Order: sequence, then structure tokens, then C-alpha cells
Amino acid sequence: MDPYLKPFEQDLKRRHEHLQKLLLQLEETEGGFDQFTRSYRSFGVQRQPDNSLFFKEWAPGAEALFLTGDFNDWNKFSNPYAKKEFGKWELILPPKHDGSPAVDHNSKLKHIHPRPKKPTSLRIYEAHVGIASPEPKVASYSNFTTNVLPRIKDLGYNCIQLMAIMEHVYYACFGYQITSYFAASSRYGTPDELKQLIDVAHSMGIVVLLDVVHSHASKNTEDGLNRFDGTDSCFFHSPPRGEHSLWDSRLFNYSSWEVLRFLLSNLRWWMEEYRFDGFRFDGVTSMLYHHHGIGTGFSGDYNEYFGLHVDEDSLVYLMLANHILHTLYPDCITIAEDVSGMPALCRGVQEGGLGFDYRLAMAIPDKWIQILKELKDEDWNMGDIAFTLTNRRYGEKCIAYAESHDQALVGDKTLAFWLMDKEMYTNMSTLIPMSPIIDRGIQLHKMIRLLTHGLGGEGYLNFIGNEFGHPEWLDFPREGNNQSYHYARRQFNLLDTDHLRYCQLYAFDRDMNRAEDEYGWLAAPPAFVSAKHEGDKVIVFDRANVLFIFNFHPNRSFQDYRVGVEAAGKYKIKLDSDEVQYGGHGRLDHNTDFFTEPHPFNGRSNSMLVNISNMTFLTH
Repeated sequence: MDPYLKPFEQDLKRRHEHLQKLLLQLEETEGGFDQFTRSYRSFGVQRQPDNSLFFKEWAPGAEALFLTGDFNDWNKFSNPYAKKEFGKWELILPPKHDGSPAVDHNSKLKHIHPRPKKPTSLRIYEAHVGIASPEPKVASYSNFTTNVLPRIKDLGYNCIQLMAIMEHVYYACFGYQITSYFAASSRYGTPDELKQLIDVAHSMGIVVLLDVVHSHASKNTEDGLNRFDGTDSCFFHSPPRGEHSLWDSRLFNYSSWEVLRFLLSNLRWWMEEYRFDGFRFDGVTSMLYHHHGIGTGFSGDYNEYFGLHVDEDSLVYLMLANHILHTLYPDCITIAEDVSGMPALCRGVQEGGLGFDYRLAMAIPDKWIQILKELKDEDWNMGDIAFTLTNRRYGEKCIAYAESHDQALVGDKTLAFWLMDKEMYTNMSTLIPMSPIIDRGIQLHKMIRLLTHGLGGEGYLNFIGNEFGHPEWLDFPREGNNQSYHYARRQFNLLDTDHLRYCQLYAFDRDMNRAEDEYGWLAAPPAFVSAKHEGDKVIVFDRANVLFIFNFHPNRSFQDYRVGVEAAGKYKIKLDSDEVQYGGHGRLDHNTDFFTEPHPFNGRSNSMLVNISNMTFLTH
């Protein structure tokens, strides 16, 4: 499919051979990857049939290991582990006299909903449980289940990507400085409450992905993996290779057998224990290269993706993880956060690829922010926009998104805030006429999102609250804001205030997703862009028998505007951003039928005449 990869054929074969060698070693030494990734059943703490507790850890550099806690009044030396071979340590705590475990524990059993099938069109709602409430506090798993899941279902999203679930001590790290890998964050509630959240999502037909952080770990020594056995190289490379200079965190040694056991078992544990449906792998670019992407630009030259600067230990770890996950769970979904454009990232490992299902199209949100920051409306370049939205590797699926969660953080702005800024505080009421800024902002907010949805990829992602143009920014409690939760929340109450225009943006987002569900353009082949007219500021493309027409001109509407279309026949308006219910002006007659003519136009076999208002789009 890609002749430019021919000079790197041996690199791809070597990566695949490395993977096959690891799989063979797993068979010979561990009984295969199935048993290897079930190591969470033998490591950590395990309750035995007689209620004794069996503890097992890997700490090769430790001279001695002890267990301490409430059960022994925090006596540091009363319960020593016994040293075993290969750096393993074991400890058995017999049951109490009454037969109960030495460490108290209450357990529950309950029915589990079946997992939904993998969606053909992936519409992702990225969410953070702790901010998912209008109240200035850490919100709970139960709140998310009761109050947020029904909104996500109503909006038409079929996948939730949960951030900040793996336990992290520092709340303001956004969940990316992990201190405990085999623990769901306790700040939101109990493990059972997270399991209930996932079960209820499954009952709604929604799959749930975990934002997994295997690219680095917290430097904390008291409560993290750092210096776990007293050395600086237990789970990680020794410094400087084992430290990330920008993130101030530790980097795993993916060539270590026990690190592979730990990380692969971690993936298996989240799939089995909580019944997640897959993972968004964070920081993949950092993993793929020894330079971690720091101070390095990626031009697309294939020499950037092969050679000594590629960290093949971590690359093959990702191949192994994807191979195991997709073998054990055929409907598992894996998404890579990679900005570099590594070829074959989303091709099967049998081809020498890394095996991901999707990659994040990270250039798209950057492009929208650049346009809003730097260009006047009349200077928007239709060709540049269309190129950014279609510039992806053929045969490798992308998740398109108009804005990232990072843009919501303090110091940056969401699309809505870039467009409308302080006027969102005073002019969002439907009881007063729209100001020019609010009018422009609401129209462009819708147009940017649908253009990204329709043209930008094979999946779509929205960050919690952005679907209705959430005002302001996101700022977690910290010293710099006096530990305030005022901005660490999502103001869903704005949706329930009927006279505010947020509900109009919500309604549009809902109907956009429902239209995709009906026509399936995300699962269809890439769109054919028939028009990128710079003077008219018009973009036209068709995909999945749907014709998309966007008029970005700030003040010109067009009558009897000819557009090319492939399929002949009668067309009707399906989605019109100018409808009053979406905050538009209601300028088009939806009872009109549009008939094609056998008049080839702009590379399409047929064409027709349409009316398009300024700052609006239509889908037919």
C-alpha cells in the first residue's frame, strides 16, 4: 500500500521478529501470555481459601521487605517478607482466631452486564469523573452514573473515555502522574461504584475506555513505584534515561521481564476486574523515541520513524500489548496518542505494525486554535483547512476532534471561549437579541464541529462540557488558586436554564451524532472534497451518500449555488445549522426537494443548485 516504506522493510521485519521472539519466550517460561497477564492473581495480595493472605512482590534491589498498616498498628518490622529467586518476595499472614482474614475486608458479588459490541462508528465522550458536576467539589462515580451517563446517551455518544481513573496523589495532574497502577482512584468513591458506572454504561450500549498511562510514572517514593526496592532502577531505567525532563517523572524499562509482567497484567486487570472495553494509551510519542519528542519536529520524512532514535523496546511493548489485548478480547479498542505520525501505528502486528485501532488526529485541534488566534474571518484558507482534516495515512483510522482537553485548562481557551470570550457572561440569553460576537461564535462553533466530525477521521471525540460550549476554563485546586474548586467543575446547570443558548449548542451536538448514527459517515471511506472555494469561502464534500456544504463567508449568502454530487436523485436537507433550535436564523425552507442534473461538476458525475446562507452548513 505504501511503496515509500520499501527502504525500511528490514526495520519492520526486525520489529516483528522481536515480537515473535518475546511471544516464544513467554510460551517457554510462563506458559504463554494468557498466564503471564494473569499475574495479578499471584502478585500483590491474594486471599486464600482458608482466609490466609498471600503477599508477593518483585523488588530485586531490596535488602529486606516488610508489610505495615492498620492491622499491625503500623509496626514497620513485625511482618517481614521472605526472599525468593529472581528478586521475588513472599509473605503469608494466617487468618485470625475467628477464621477471618488478618487484614479486614468486605467483598460483594453482583451480576455483570455483557459488554456491548465494538461500534463501527466511534463517537467518544471524553470525561473526568471528578469535575462532572456543577458543584465546587470532587464529584463521585455515583454522580456520574446517575447524572452524566443519561446525558451522554441522549447526546448520541457510544463510547466514554475516562480520564484520571488510575490512582494519582496529586489531583491537579489531570490523572497523568500515576502512583498506584492496580487501584481505581478512591477520591471519587469505591471500586464497586466504578464497576456500577461501567455496568450501567454497558446496559445503555456504551463502551468504556480507560486513559491508561504506561508511558511514565510519578516520581513519588512514599506512595509510588519510584525506588520501590531502594534503587533507582527497579521498574525504570536508571537516570538519565529513566527520567522525563519535561514531565518530571520516571520512564519504564520495557526490556525488563518483570516490567512487562507488571504492565501487561495491569492492562488485563483493568479489562477483567472493571470490565473496561479498551484503552487510550497516553504519551505514545514519548515512548516511541529516545528523544521523547522533546525539541523535535516531525516533517513526515520516513527516516524520522526508523533508526537508532526509535526506542524499539517500548515500541515492541506496544505491539505485544495490542497483540495480547486483541487476541484475548477481539472487540477491544486501543487508541494511540501520537503526534509524530509513525507509519503503521494502526496496522496489524502481523504486518510489522503496532496494532492500534485508532490514532488521535492531534493536528486538527491545533489548526482550529491557530486559525482563531491568528486569522480574520475573511482570511480563512479553505484549502488549508480541508488539507489538515484529510491529511492522514490511508488504511490507518484516526479519531478527529475539534478541541483537546488541554485547551480547556487555565492558560488556554476552549473554542467557545476563543470565539465569544467575556460576552458569554452577559449575552447568552435568548431573551435579548444576539450580539454580533455571540452570533458569529455560535455559528462557527457548530460549523467547526461538524466539519471535523464529517471530514476529519474515522472516529470523533468531544471533551466533557464542550458539546454545549462550556464557558471559562478548567483549573484544579492548587496553591496558586487557594485550593479552589470553582473552576474544577462542569456547569451542567447552564443546560437546564431554558433561556440560555447553551441548550441550543447541546441540541445541535445531539442531532449531529444522531445523524452520523443514521448514515454512518465515520465508518465510510474518506470523503471526496469537490469544492474548496477561497473567494466564496465554501467547502463541499460527500461521504456515505451524504452531501456536506459549508459556507464560511462572514457576510455572503448564495442563491442557486451549483455543487457537485456523485449519486443522482432527490436530496432533502437533513441537518441545517441555521435552524432556530440550534441558535440559527431559520432562513431555509426544509420542505424543498433538490434534484440532481446529469451535469458533471468539480469531479463529480452530477450536480445540483442549492441556496446556502452565510456562516451556515447543510447536510443532504
